[in-house]
Amino acid sequence: MPSVVILGSYTEQGIEHMKDLPQRLEAAKQAMQAAGGKMISFYLTMGEYDFVSVMEVPDMEAGARVALQIAAQGNIRTKSMYAFTEAEAASVVSGL
Repeated sequence: MPSVVILGSYTEQGIEHMKDLPQRLEAAKQAMQAAGGKMISFYLTMGEYDFVSVMEVPDMEAGARVALQIAAQGNIRTKSMYAFTEAEAASVVSGL
């Protein structure tokens, strides 16, 4: 299953409702699960980004749909990166 790393920042609305973070995380996990994926990890961070999450998605389209559904709520802005596993990276470079 493809892995995606999400770098996120909270909007003003997201910060105003930060106490709802546990419920929003649970809803995100359920949305990902309903799409056939899984939230592997979530970290609240300090620095340029407010959080980092790693997701497994059945395909990039399903991942994009869930990300758009969550972002449409107005609490976050995200940047996403496809992540290659160690085995996938070895396969990528094997043809060099």
